[in-house]
Amino acid sequence: MKKVRMRLRFRNIVWFAASAFLAVIAAGQNLAYRQDPNWQPPQSAVVRSNPLAQNAMAEGGGRKLFLRECSECHGQEGSGRKRAADLLLPEVQKQSDGALFWKITNGNARHGMPSFSRLPELERWQLVLYLRQLPVSASSALPAQKE
Repeated sequence: MKKVRMRLRFRNIVWFAASAFLAVIAAGQNLAYRQDPNWQPPQSAVVRSNPLAQNAMAEGGGRKLFLRECSECHGQEGSGRKRAADLLLPEVQKQSDGALFWKITNGNARHGMPSFSRLPELERWQLVLYLRQLPVSASSALPAQKE
């Protein structure tokens, strides 16, 4: 009888710990992100193509750069924190490589996105390549609110 109680108690502890962990993750994700309608790249940037698009090895470098430069705000998986964009949302992922490159390069100081123009151009393209492999979020079905 004691063993049964201990197992049930252990299961309850595990269930509680897992639930708490998931709640912490959900609380850190920026589900309310809406793209700033005034932060639009020029058409010349939108049509630019990624010179590393055919280089699958560059994605690993992009991940390292992302973890070093971007994860503080966007989270390690890109789901967004604070006021940072949830990079898994379709409205982010549907943007062209050139548009993402432009946004990484120029930033949006009004909304807390710094410029990463200090990074070499190919490293910024590596970041775009890494963003392309992120999975599109299922949370995108939820209605988003403006900042």
